[in-house]
Amino acid sequence: MELILPAKQDTTEPITINTKVLVVIGANGAGKSSFGRALQKQYKEKSIFVSGMHALFIDSDEKDVSAEGYELLHLQSIVTKRIFMPKISEYEKLILRLQEEEFETAVKFKEDCKQTKNLTPPITKIDVIQGIWEKMFTHNRLVHKSGFIEIISTNRNSDSYKAGRMSDGEKIVFYLIGTALYAPKDALLIIEEPEILLHDSIKNQLWNEIEALRPDCTFVYLTHDINFASSRRNSKRIWIRSYNADAVIWDYEQIESNDNFPEELYMEILGSRKPILFIEGTDTNSIDSQLYPLIFPDYTVKSMGGCQKVIETTKASVQLKDFLTLDTRGIVDRDRRTQGEIDYLREQHIYVPNVAEVENLLLLEPVIKTVACRMLKDPEVVFKQVKENVIRMFVKEIDSQVILHAKHLVKKKLEITVDKKINTVDELAEHIENIQNNVHVNEIYDKIKKDFTQYAEEGDYKNILRVYNQKGVLPQCRLCSLCGLNNKESYLNLVLSILKENEEDAKIIRDTIKESLGA
Repeated sequence: MELILPAKQDTTEPITINTKVLVVIGANGAGKSSFGRALQKQYKEKSIFVSGMHALFIDSDEKDVSAEGYELLHLQSIVTKRIFMPKISEYEKLILRLQEEEFETAVKFKEDCKQTKNLTPPITKIDVIQGIWEKMFTHNRLVHKSGFIEIISTNRNSDSYKAGRMSDGEKIVFYLIGTALYAPKDALLIIEEPEILLHDSIKNQLWNEIEALRPDCTFVYLTHDINFASSRRNSKRIWIRSYNADAVIWDYEQIESNDNFPEELYMEILGSRKPILFIEGTDTNSIDSQLYPLIFPDYTVKSMGGCQKVIETTKASVQLKDFLTLDTRGIVDRDRRTQGEIDYLREQHIYVPNVAEVENLLLLEPVIKTVACRMLKDPEVVFKQVKENVIRMFVKEIDSQVILHAKHLVKKKLEITVDKKINTVDELAEHIENIQNNVHVNEIYDKIKKDFTQYAEEGDYKNILRVYNQKGVLPQCRLCSLCGLNNKESYLNLVLSILKENEEDAKIIRDTIKESLGA
């Protein structure tokens, strides 16, 4: 949809943008809601302003009631409720509307069955909502009965309760899906704070489902949540700095990059909000970017590209901690680093996992056993077989693994040796000739070979995961098939799902990975 944007500061020509998803991001008070209302007014024939939080409560016509007038207002409220139909919230209106449709559909289906045998029951809007809602809250299921909807926990011996007793988060999910369903064709949906009251583990998935549900609609998100804004792939993005209410103009700019936001925006929004965790990579589908936000839900996780960028940014942010009032951490891959390098990085608030590859985190014993139990497999049998397979693979590749580690250690020793203070070209030439005497390659190789062989002979699974650099270990060790899963992606998705549920299994996985990181 081509949108004409509200007036921009220092610009006379109208600004248009063609997109199906527009993310409007800015700090609290920057003017995002006013921006959304201006869009709604401009496209009033086809736009809907959606506010999950406001939908749960009844709007009051009374504003700023004085203390003296409170008693009279309270008495009037009681009389009104006694005489007239009480007001209901947008959420309650939606429930009534859905129940009306359900009743009408059931009556029509009954009449149709009299004429035609073996008809398939129609899918109603409640059915669609139920399908998505239960994906978000996997421990609960919706049951719609005559005149009301019940929520039943999938845990045994749990009592059911009616929809009116849902948590605010459960109600908002229900309301947002229902509102999108009832939106007219090709509507412009302007969503205020799409992340409100939603757990980090479900907010992105929920809006992915809703966008897929209504591909005809255009979505405009008004948010201050950078993680959520980053999750809207193939979107156009606008950063609002401020709003002049008297002139009704905004100071904003379009962010061209689909991957990163300006550092100034991070500082503006996050300066007094969630701490930041910098990680490697740029691909939002990588294991790092999917796993770490669920391991550290209290942090805003930002991919920085290479490990050196993570190190530089984290160190700089830590040095500015008093100024930014922001806790900053980093995570870099182990990459055959020496213990001395790792100790130094951890002093700089940079975590280094105690495994060679991020994939190896998924091979830690408690993680494997948790997934095996979830798939109704014997965890001891599954882990024993995986451990044997990993050790067997490591033994086959032990020479190439030794070379990889030896090369890294020799490189570090060369860097240290060459960095020695040298004042003349003759000193440099002599120094280079003596390097071989200072860097004992054979000794380095033999020491690493001895350690690796000992790990294999003793079945030291933890140390093998620490040194084994092989991205194919997870699919090749038969872990997926032993757990009854199709492939590596299925295994990862199950781990992520468990973390999103945030139950006891999630705590086991989260604590295990944090321990490996030294967090």
